[in-house]
Amino acid sequence: MPFVLLVFAIAFEVTATLSMRASEGFTKLWPSLLVVAGYLISFVFMAKALTSLNVGPVYAIWSALGTIGAFVGGVLLFDEPVRPFAIVGAVIIVVGVVVMNIGGGVHQG
Repeated sequence: MPFVLLVFAIAFEVTATLSMRASEGFTKLWPSLLVVAGYLISFVFMAKALTSLNVGPVYAIWSALGTIGAFVGGVLLFDEPVRPFAIVGAVIIVVGVVVMNIGGGVHQG
């Protein structure tokens, strides 16, 4: 169950981040409201997941998948360019999360 909560936290965080881009500097009401609601809901799900999972690896997973989700969303929704170094960076992020989980891991306690 905590991993399901983490997935929801990531989804709402990505939604909030992409909504921030769509808000055009908080000049558009509905995307701006989605930013606030998305981050709030994301933090609630994250807090619930952290009641039984280790904070370091979980935060690494949350931030890494959120970063990659925002990158992919920016490409798909806003026609942002895909540059080779950005792809290399995404791979490095994923490798870092894998290494963190091998070293400390998440656990349900």
